[in-house]
Amino acid sequence: MLVRSRALPACVLGLALLGAGALPAGAEGKTVHVIRGAGFGHGIGMSQWGAYGFAERGRSYREILAHYYRGTELSKAAGRTIRVLLQSGVGTVSFKGARSADGKRLNPRRTYRATRYGLTQVELRTTRGTRVGRFDAPLVVRSADDALTLVGTAIGGRRNGTYRGFLEIRPSTFSGLVAVNAVGLDDYVRGVIPSEVPASWPEEALKAQAVAARTYALATDAGGAVFDQYPDTRSQVYGGRDVEQPATNAAAEATAGEVLRHDGEIATTYFFSTSGGRTENVENVFYGSEPKPYLVSVEDPYDDRSPRHRWRLRLSQATMQRRLGGLVKGRFRRIKVTRRGESPRIVWASVEGTRGRTRVRGMTLRARLGLYDTWASFSRVTTKRSLAARVAGGSPRLAPLALEGTFEPRPRGGAVVVERRTRRGWRRVGRARVGADGSFRAEVRAPGVYRVRDGAVAGPAVTLR
Repeated sequence: MLVRSRALPACVLGLALLGAGALPAGAEGKTVHVIRGAGFGHGIGMSQWGAYGFAERGRSYREILAHYYRGTELSKAAGRTIRVLLQSGVGTVSFKGARSADGKRLNPRRTYRATRYGLTQVELRTTRGTRVGRFDAPLVVRSADDALTLVGTAIGGRRNGTYRGFLEIRPSTFSGLVAVNAVGLDDYVRGVIPSEVPASWPEEALKAQAVAARTYALATDAGGAVFDQYPDTRSQVYGGRDVEQPATNAAAEATAGEVLRHDGEIATTYFFSTSGGRTENVENVFYGSEPKPYLVSVEDPYDDRSPRHRWRLRLSQATMQRRLGGLVKGRFRRIKVTRRGESPRIVWASVEGTRGRTRVRGMTLRARLGLYDTWASFSRVTTKRSLAARVAGGSPRLAPLALEGTFEPRPRGGAVVVERRTRRGWRRVGRARVGADGSFRAEVRAPGVYRVRDGAVAGPAVTLR
């Protein structure tokens, strides 16, 4: 099958188009927005898949940490208790496996229920309703064998989870109760490593994760006086005793007490899944943050085993309009990146509509559009059945079976591939030149479903008959 193609100047297209009243059904254009990206996460600090790649190539956890956190050094930190928020604003906190509550002896085989009493007290009862007592907050519940079960669902979705350390229960600020797991630093790390990376990963990658998790816990405080860490990605994922594995426990033990410092201070060791090949400066992602010499962009050559090393999304015009919402002035047209960081991650971009532009941050686009990372580029392809007329002997007539549209940004090669759908998938049938304004037009020889493509960016399918 042959394809004849040409890119018509705007003036020629304007003369060749038929009047709107002559458009047959199905002639309106279809638009698809293709977002190509790399990485998964915020891009700051250690890439977990990158650490995996380094470990596979024989690098030690010390070398891995030194690569991602430039200028830091390993040292020992004094042990301390980490308080992890498990439930908040709940009417009842239920638990079992406890031997005491504020010194009052309990039966580890029984389940107990705590409720709020007044503004500052907690009342404890058995499941049969027998009152155990009323206690000033916080009510401290200790386990029989370092395995206390919180009955019900914790923040993050873990149900009936078992935890080391002890439980603190107190009235929340507005209503209900707060349940916090208070656990030793290294025991906390045991519950983080397998929640963040697979236990089957190389030993050195697990050790690097252990040090990063321990350091991060000491450097950050998410909840002030009540708790230190969330059990989810707002801090780092923590699953308690249930998730512990021999390999990850061994990594925690092998690095016991080890943390990273910069100029003597505990470093804030951010980490994330996948860099796409390069990490980013902290101030280019966490806006308003002061630059830190150990959180700078570095090459990350070995994270290509990650399923999110490269990714692609296809969104319709309606979806883009809906997700961007109030950022769009009028009808959505395109996103134009105006500033990128040290890596290609977006720092600033412009959302362009028919009535104006809105300046937005890269992280805002990531949240609104559901991107895996702010390392992204945007293409817009509009394709429709061509109604342009050709002049033959002075008499205009419809061109036989042609499609036309726009491809933004214009392909580097100045042309797109034309494909026809078959039972075995899409088959190349020709090429169409793309004009400087992004317009293209291609004539085909047979009815069917067609699209244009440039590499990984494919336009919408259009039926020609």
